[in-house]
Amino acid sequence: MKKISNSPKVFAGVIAVLLMGASIWSCTQESQNKISRSIQNWTGTNGVVDVVSNGKVMYRWIQVDKLSTATSTEGPKDARAYRFAYGVMDINQNFIADDGEKKVYFEVGDYATYVFYESPFPSK
Repeated sequence: MKKISNSPKVFAGVIAVLLMGASIWSCTQESQNKISRSIQNWTGTNGVVDVVSNGKVMYRWIQVDKLSTATSTEGPKDARAYRFAYGVMDINQNFIADDGEKKVYFEVGDYATYVFYESPFPSK
């Protein structure tokens, strides 16, 4: 069995990992969401946003990288009552960016029923 080294480098590394974990754990939920979104921005996603009414999908956007919460001009502490993103509006709702379906900016209000999920199909 190999003995674990008690070198200062190993100790410093363990302390750094513990401090990083503690600082992330102590963040507010919104701060954790911002960290998560920054990781998603780096890695990329292939999300879908469906707006639903009476059990029917009314609008669908595909190839959505992130769904962000708007903040007020007064600062990040005041969140606005909508989410926004860029995505391809899937008019015929077939999960494919067909000819004529363009990438657009869209907003979804807090009172809308929407679902944001990873696409079941790979993007082209």
